[in-house]
Amino acid sequence: MAKNFTRRRFLACAGSAAAAAAAKATTDTRDARANATAGGERPNIIVLVTDDQRWDALGCMRNPVIHTPNLDRLATDGVLFVNNFCTTSICMVSRASIFTGLYKRSHKVDRFDQPLADPLFAHSYPVVLRDAGYRTGFIGKWGLGGALPESAFDYFDGFPGQGKYFHEQDGSVVHLTTIMADNAVEFLKGCSRDQPFCLSVSFKAPHVQDSDPRQFLYDPAFEHLYQDVAIPTAKTATQEYYDALPEFLKNTECRRRWQRRFATPEQAQQSLKGYYRLVSGVDHALGRIRAALEQCGLSDNTVILLTGDNGFFLGERGLAGKWLMYEESIRTPLIIHDARLPATLRGQRREEMALNIDVAPTVLDLAGIDIAMGVQGRSLVPLVKGRTVPWRTDWFYEHDYGPEELFPAVEGVRTGRWKYVRYVRREPDFEQLFDLANDPDEKHNLVSREQYRAVLQKLRDRWAAWRDQLERWQPGASERWHDPR
Repeated sequence: MAKNFTRRRFLACAGSAAAAAAAKATTDTRDARANATAGGERPNIIVLVTDDQRWDALGCMRNPVIHTPNLDRLATDGVLFVNNFCTTSICMVSRASIFTGLYKRSHKVDRFDQPLADPLFAHSYPVVLRDAGYRTGFIGKWGLGGALPESAFDYFDGFPGQGKYFHEQDGSVVHLTTIMADNAVEFLKGCSRDQPFCLSVSFKAPHVQDSDPRQFLYDPAFEHLYQDVAIPTAKTATQEYYDALPEFLKNTECRRRWQRRFATPEQAQQSLKGYYRLVSGVDHALGRIRAALEQCGLSDNTVILLTGDNGFFLGERGLAGKWLMYEESIRTPLIIHDARLPATLRGQRREEMALNIDVAPTVLDLAGIDIAMGVQGRSLVPLVKGRTVPWRTDWFYEHDYGPEELFPAVEGVRTGRWKYVRYVRREPDFEQLFDLANDPDEKHNLVSREQYRAVLQKLRDRWAAWRDQLERWQPGASERWHDPR
């Protein structure tokens, strides 16, 4: 995480003949986008993405133990989406969805070494905003394969892969979250009211350091937090819930990682406290970012969007990691704080189902830029503004990374009440049906119960309709995307 703004700025602005030709080719698009947003002062936008943070690892989500005062204040003064989800629970896929507003079947990123295809990257929200005249920055975990796109940003201090938490800096060891906050402050000090900016900060926290036996490598500055409390374990973190799992899930990578993190009460407390301390580190970084906005006179026209790439099992059902379609794996935080909102619209808790694919269209809408026809997510701006609008009633989940014995391929449909899960590489496919209203812990599979046959068939049909439409959809389509009817 070397801090070298001058070098990166040069990379962004200077260039070869090919770069010049590419810049000329986008002039008309850039001018059109700038003209489209010239009717008023465009907001600054900060997109914060945490790694493996589940929806309930926040005080504002009624977690009674975790210490997140800055995040909670952001929600109190902004809008909290209490039902936010990722459409695929793994890092590189979810980040591609966040950048583009597309499901995995459309952006087709399904390996850690795979970059976004050039046409899709050209329509990602950071590139579109830069074309529209925004000053753009990226800090942290890039999350996708290929060469780091330094020249696509005005300020870039990202890293490939998982990175590491501790770094030598000026003779001291500094935690990555602190370095990223330093870089964010540096970026903000280079901004002015004369040009809007979009800063994307992609934290590594609270992801584990898989190569280290301690796993959750938090900043020692937060060691004092949670020392004198026993963090409650979930009621589903029991042998009973593990026994209720399908047999083929009991020896997957989720179980292997559980053995490293939660197999004993001592391990569980160490892991839970480490995870919480990493989240508290992000909370502290947010506090520094907001203070810098105030100091630079930028806070009154800045929107902050905070979300997570995917959820995370903390021992529930004898599992760790993510990937599966249980709530702990797919449900993530989402807070949108718009400093321009009147007091009457602050503190909303929106119940609508929001998705990671909604981030890109929301950011573009905030900037006054038309959303491309092929984008599958929806702008959340009407909801932030307190409107009641027609909204999605279901959505599609997909995950097919890795060998089947470690990462079973799973798809499904989530509605407000029901969850239909289908493991698609079994012989035959294995199905689950959960009534989330009456069984929020997803213990009782209702597939074989006669009284739910009609619900099951309806959700099978929805799964097939979603799958078919996603298979056929082209991101560059000339017609606007609509969820299957």
